[in-house]
Amino acid sequence: MRISVASGKGGTGKTTIAVNLALSIDNAMLIDCDVEGPNSHIFFKEQMVKLKDVSIPAPEFDLDKCTLCGKCADFCQYNAIAIVGEKLLFFEELCHGCGGCKIICPEDAIAEVDHHIGIIEKGGTESITLYHGLLNIGEPFGVPIIRELKGFADESKITIFDSPPGTACPAVEAMRDSDFCILVTEPTPFGLHDLTLTVDVMREIGTPFGVVVNRDGIGDDRVDVYCRNENIQLLAKIPNDLDIARLYSKGVPIVEGLPEYKALFAEMFDKVREVA
Repeated sequence: MRISVASGKGGTGKTTIAVNLALSIDNAMLIDCDVEGPNSHIFFKEQMVKLKDVSIPAPEFDLDKCTLCGKCADFCQYNAIAIVGEKLLFFEELCHGCGGCKIICPEDAIAEVDHHIGIIEKGGTESITLYHGLLNIGEPFGVPIIRELKGFADESKITIFDSPPGTACPAVEAMRDSDFCILVTEPTPFGLHDLTLTVDVMREIGTPFGVVVNRDGIGDDRVDVYCRNENIQLLAKIPNDLDIARLYSKGVPIVEGLPEYKALFAEMFDKVREVA
């Protein structure tokens, strides 16, 4: 089973839910897909170990063969290639590595070289394997690393994906192909606004989903009303507990510092399993 944990904004508690859920069920593994700022490893004492580099194909232009016909520039939907006067300009940071420019070039003037964008590391514990990716500073496109990470999912285990925040391409890639998605929100106007955006994405993707309210008690009941009106399952509420905040600041999972919460996460998983 593949379970993604997502939210419409950062800081709602995706990692908190993902880590503690993994620690509360048997036969689980965790994959942190927030490649711009992975932090699941903070809750595990073991050091992460590099597994592999991740690269995408980038075009290399043979200007002796190039006739400046402009077909590659016309093809590129990301404006990574431009013909300006008698010059060909290539903006590597805009390239998505699709390879289309090489295919369309009538002069065979484009070759492909590897462009290194990040790495994948492995860690965790004896009972829970953790993978995460690290996008190189300055690189704008982390989806290829997320795709590589998803390939490490073990179909014999419960794989939990800690998704990037938001509803852009990285988040959609992490959520795609999941059997169930846990949407984490908070009972505030911002939390509700961004929850509605993520719900729209999930309905477009067609993946079953439910909602977890984190820091319950800091706002109002508008998230509850929204879920009830939209017929969205409310999986759990995590209270706005100072003890939880203290544990988080020390990198200690809730279910280790406050074992009584393990039943809450186990019950959450039972609800997910009934639907997925």
